[in-house]
Amino acid sequence: MQGAVSVSPSQVPELLLGLATVRPVFLWGAPGIGKSSLVRAFAESLGLECVSLVGTQLAPEDLIGVPQLTPEGRSRFCPPEQIARDEPYCLFLDELNAASPDVQKAFYSLILDRRIGSYELPPGSIVIGAGNRATDGALARPMASALVNRMVHVHLRASAEDWLRWAAGAGIHPWIVDHLTDRPDHLWSAPPKTEEPFSTPRAWHMLSDALHSFGPALDEETLKVVTYGLLSAQHAVAFCGYAKIVRNSYGLEAILKGDARWPHRLEDRDLLYYLADAFRGRLVKELPARKEHASGAQRQTAFRAKSLLVQLAEISVEVAQTVIADGADGNPVLPSWFLIEAARDMPRLVEARR
Repeated sequence: MQGAVSVSPSQVPELLLGLATVRPVFLWGAPGIGKSSLVRAFAESLGLECVSLVGTQLAPEDLIGVPQLTPEGRSRFCPPEQIARDEPYCLFLDELNAASPDVQKAFYSLILDRRIGSYELPPGSIVIGAGNRATDGALARPMASALVNRMVHVHLRASAEDWLRWAAGAGIHPWIVDHLTDRPDHLWSAPPKTEEPFSTPRAWHMLSDALHSFGPALDEETLKVVTYGLLSAQHAVAFCGYAKIVRNSYGLEAILKGDARWPHRLEDRDLLYYLADAFRGRLVKELPARKEHASGAQRQTAFRAKSLLVQLAEISVEVAQTVIADGADGNPVLPSWFLIEAARDMPRLVEARR
């Protein structure tokens, strides 16, 4: 998929309106990103019923049908009732590229010729396929070049802005909406190479359902079980820490002002990680790249930050290191001048606290 141009969910309906009405379309995207719901919503917007066929759950005869004898003594294949409809509809071929080669071949005539045997899709019907990419760690088989060349390929990416706009009217739990508003980068994480949960829009929706189901009586331990069972470990730590802040009114602002201290209990380690991550984000946002551009208030922020780093290191050196650690690309995230000052001043600050 090198060179592919990706689109956000909000761009898909307009694209499908111009493409799917004239040619078959294939939606590529990671698991849990919302491909199926987008297709169903698009079909509904056109007043078409969406008939879903899941490639991994089909055998060739499920599409081609079984032979029956005509009164003339000839045999003909009768397509299944689910497909053979008189009114136009949206035929959604989900997990198409995960289907076996024989099933993919059975799809050929539906995609290429809009027909199965003697049955032809009613005029006005649309055909949309969808599947995961091999790079997502999902089951994916190569599609024949003839099939690839006869569909328009659209690559979908996760968009926190789109998802939060949808969530506002979809009854998503307010903790999740508020958390992802602050940390939109936590909406999605790349599927891991091992069998473990990872964050997707679908996973956050499931977590919302669980929070609504348990209600206010949800205890901390159960919240951890559910959250770690749905999200990536890093995102689960952050969300559990956020939930603890909401429940205990324990915020970063109070720590920055000196009205509260870093949580130091071992059972509050998830909260400590969350606050440290929020502290890092605050410094990235407020400190300028060059010291000469720093205002008096920003210089005061830098001084206070160094003192808070010392306090944090006294509780956990590992957590304190996450604040000043380089980014995923190996480059510093915080301004170099602040990191140099912190390395220079921290021994003196430590001594002053003794």
